[in-house]
Amino acid sequence: MLCRLGRLVLLGIIALAVTPSLALAQEQPPQLDFAKLSEEAAGWLAGLIRIDTSNPPGNELAAAKYLAAILEKEGIPAEVLESAPGRGVLIARLRASAVPDPARALLLLAHLDVVGVQKEKWSVDPFGGVIKDGYLYGRGAIDDKGMVVANLAVLVALKRGGVRLDRDVIFLAEGDEEESGQYGMDFVINKHWDKIAAGFAINEGGRVRLKDGRVQYVGVQASEKIPVNVTVFANGPSGHGSQPRKDNAIVHLAAAVAKLGAYVAPAKPNTIVRRYFEQLAKIEDPETAKWMRALETPERMEHAARVLSEASPMWNSMLRNSIAPTVLRAGFRANVVPSEAHANLNIRLLPGESVEPLVEEFKKLVNDPQVRFRIEPSMRPPAPPSSIETELFRTIERVGASVFPGAIVLPFLSTGATDSAQLRLHRVEAYGLFPFPLVDEDDRRMHAEDERIPLDSFRKGIEFLYRVVEEFSRAK
Repeated sequence: MLCRLGRLVLLGIIALAVTPSLALAQEQPPQLDFAKLSEEAAGWLAGLIRIDTSNPPGNELAAAKYLAAILEKEGIPAEVLESAPGRGVLIARLRASAVPDPARALLLLAHLDVVGVQKEKWSVDPFGGVIKDGYLYGRGAIDDKGMVVANLAVLVALKRGGVRLDRDVIFLAEGDEEESGQYGMDFVINKHWDKIAAGFAINEGGRVRLKDGRVQYVGVQASEKIPVNVTVFANGPSGHGSQPRKDNAIVHLAAAVAKLGAYVAPAKPNTIVRRYFEQLAKIEDPETAKWMRALETPERMEHAARVLSEASPMWNSMLRNSIAPTVLRAGFRANVVPSEAHANLNIRLLPGESVEPLVEEFKKLVNDPQVRFRIEPSMRPPAPPSSIETELFRTIERVGASVFPGAIVLPFLSTGATDSAQLRLHRVEAYGLFPFPLVDEDDRRMHAEDERIPLDSFRKGIEFLYRVVEEFSRAK
């Protein structure tokens, strides 16, 4: 038998052996159940979709208050800022354990407003938050309420897990992205920059492409095209519809739009686009990969761009300035020839390009004295690209390869505009990381009928985004 002294010594040794293990266990955050978290988040998303934030008029304030209530229940203070009657943004923050440094902070942002709908063309209520056959349907499920709720889920998971942060993580749910940005991002930057100041940001604009049941690649938006609208006018004498004339304004406008719709600008792949195709060539079929690599050969570049453009509308737009007629307006009575007709051209410029030389090309192409052009005020400012050499981009690369085995992570030029442009002008390294794996058919539902997100993809996207944010922001 051990004497009393021996027993005390033995107990001391056991205590010393056990204590570090207990301390280590206490330091480890609890294992995150992504299935449970995403199920909860799907309920949040359905509720958010049921708040109609079609822009115009927006109504983002109601959505911001809805999210604020969720955050308050989690013990995360949230601030709702009203930018105009019925409009506003939401800001919340998890603070770092060290002294906060705005240059190191990470901003997670997404927009609350959505484009309008034609309800009669939907198979479900676009604002019903309907879950059917493994999908969550509704306007904004993809653009961009799904991203809003993914960001929300990440913030909640970090808080619940007690993750010690090395940098502040800021949550911003903003509005007016689908229109001018005046009541959303511009409002926050101009009047409340101190509340969102950050060195890094994750926003919409990227893509996770799902093909044949597996993720093919993760596209990280590091730059974006610049949207500009140009109005085309045609004038002519008005008159009775019973007496047709060759100088009919509608006829001249239609001829001009036909020429402009068929116009193909020369290919000008920039550094990010070249890097995108260079990386994608590693996993594409041999024939397509051949033309992707040929973009690097000056004498074959134009032909290669033509082949790739025919294969994908997105690739076509990534390679050149694009022109899409989107609106036609003319006439007011069936038996009256109008004196004016006009159309809208939605132009997406490559970074660094100007619209004026393009309009001069249009004038030569149309060659009609009855037709004139007007450049409308720019909807978004041109901005420099984000660096693809930062620690955040490298973190996305590492995590993407881990969460989606076999997929490649590559930089991406988005053909659509986002609020990252305004952030990049404030020296924020902003990246588009739409994290949900989608097949092309679902991706094309953005701004279209029966917009939906697969619940499996929603869960995987939350896991992907959480792991990126946690690895980048956790105190080492």
